[in-house]
Amino acid sequence: MRQGIAIGELAERSGLAVSAIRFYETHGIVQPLRNQGGHRRYGKSDLRRLSFAMIAQQLGFPLAEIARHLTALPADRAPDRQDWEQIATGFRAEIATRIAALQKLSDTLDGCIGCGCLSLDRCALYNPKDSAARNGSGPRYLMGDAP
Repeated sequence: MRQGIAIGELAERSGLAVSAIRFYETHGIVQPLRNQGGHRRYGKSDLRRLSFAMIAQQLGFPLAEIARHLTALPADRAPDRQDWEQIATGFRAEIATRIAALQKLSDTLDGCIGCGCLSLDRCALYNPKDSAARNGSGPRYLMGDAP
């Protein structure tokens, strides 16, 4: 069994507060072992996991998704290049989906602004083909109707 490092040392090395590390633990990002005294002990792989999580969060990925990707990593050793490449493949697919959605938004944004959100009959983003008209007249989505 690994001896590991204490949470205070991990905080110092990662630049995170102890409370932030505990928060990440509740989301499954790190899973420390406990020593005989019940104290958390972390491995080098936990430092990498925290670093990865912080970077992924800056890219807009939610913690639940980050944790899902990290569950594929081995718990008993530090991730190697092949492990990270596997995770990167999943993230690339998600990033490509986001890029496509942002491109669609960019391509249709002028039509959205043009409608003025008062007569959503022309909005390609929120009301394609005036589908909101079946709910009645007026700005249906602004009035609380679900898109």
